[in-house]
Amino acid sequence: MSNEAAVTPTREVIVRPVRDVDAESLGRVHAQCWHEAYDELISKAALERLSPRRMAELWTHWMNQGPEYLQFAAVLDGDIIGFSGSGPARDADAPRDRELYFINMLAEFRSTGTGQKLFDAAIGDAPAYLWVSSANGRARHFYEKNGFIADGAEHTEPFLGEEIHEVRYVR
Repeated sequence: MSNEAAVTPTREVIVRPVRDVDAESLGRVHAQCWHEAYDELISKAALERLSPRRMAELWTHWMNQGPEYLQFAAVLDGDIIGFSGSGPARDADAPRDRELYFINMLAEFRSTGTGQKLFDAAIGDAPAYLWVSSANGRARHFYEKNGFIADGAEHTEPFLGEEIHEVRYVR
């Protein structure tokens, strides 16, 4: 009998820029993330209209917009588990030049540090702004932890044929 303890390999999440070949996987993960995150915010009927294929088409467009648009994938054991993206401000009255567009990950990987890795890749400590659902307390806390504050701006965003109330955060 050996005195050596069994060694469990460490699984490490790698965050890297998205690649053209990632579009299908990103579409599938994006659709799943939205189902997990928005189930309580919009109707089931609206979510049923969400297509992984359509999301893959959007990813193909997003990843070919140009070098000022940054998108990253979190990969574990060869599978994409989350993503983030930032780029030029989209609002005419933008408080910063750069906007954090999204950070999403599969629910089972929340609170593992993966979101922070994705955030750091997409925006780091640069001045930026973002819009977040006013009902998403988890995300709001995460952004506050990273130095963002709600600046009082809010709007209603069309989402899958419905609307989500969003607040703007700035750092």
